[in-house]
Amino acid sequence: MLSRPMYRSRCGTVRIASAMSLVVLLAVSIGCAAQTRPDTAPVAPAPPVGAEVPPPPPSANAPVPLPLGAERAPASLVDEGMPVTTQATVSRFLTNPDGDVDGFLTSEGALVRFPPHMSADLTSMVRPGDSVQLSGWRDTAGNLKAQRIVDTRSGQQLIDHPPRPGAQPLPAESRGAGLSRLNAQGEVAYVTTAPRGEPDGVILADGTVIKLTPPVAQQFPGLVRTGARVSAQGYGTRNQYGMALQATAFGSPGKLTPLYDRPPPRP
Repeated sequence: MLSRPMYRSRCGTVRIASAMSLVVLLAVSIGCAAQTRPDTAPVAPAPPVGAEVPPPPPSANAPVPLPLGAERAPASLVDEGMPVTTQATVSRFLTNPDGDVDGFLTSEGALVRFPPHMSADLTSMVRPGDSVQLSGWRDTAGNLKAQRIVDTRSGQQLIDHPPRPGAQPLPAESRGAGLSRLNAQGEVAYVTTAPRGEPDGVILADGTVIKLTPPVAQQFPGLVRTGARVSAQGYGTRNQYGMALQATAFGSPGKLTPLYDRPPPRP
């Protein structure tokens, strides 16, 4: 059994040890708190002078850049094939070498195409001088391929449709049976084009249509253009709606160039 003085001494020692342990725990806690990551992100140091700064990452809504050397399509090609509705005045019918009306020119200077198998329907509904509303599409040359024609005076309309059931095309040996040898000369008012946009003939100021094949038209770049004076010989028709021929010789007035070594089959 310990005496009272020794008991008090041992109790004091225990109290001192407990106090020292508490101080050590507080010091450790303060050190850990000092090493805790701050709530705000550290500010990155400024790049050295002259160093290249990498661009920021692209936004999700930012436009995708084009590959090197790629070009965007021109606006004219974007408009190609878009539906068009306009109003115009019929100026002159156009025919093909077989004599069918396959379109017309307008007083506003536009070239309008329509299927030749609907020639009779078109000429019975409208006449030169009539005002019409046109709906269709632009081709690569900017001409209008009409899908619907409305006579604004009478309200009659003509819609493009396939040949009627039972209608038989002319046999190959009968095509061109009524064609005549024709001559044409004058100033080029329009250049006609094939479906892919390559030139395939001209329309003179008097409405005469001279048809060429695209390879032949490319041989006369100085003549197959608006304003040039040309001359042609070939086979075609002349009727109340106009004249058209498939050229077998073409060139400037007084200087015709034969297009074939031997007369080609009549169109």
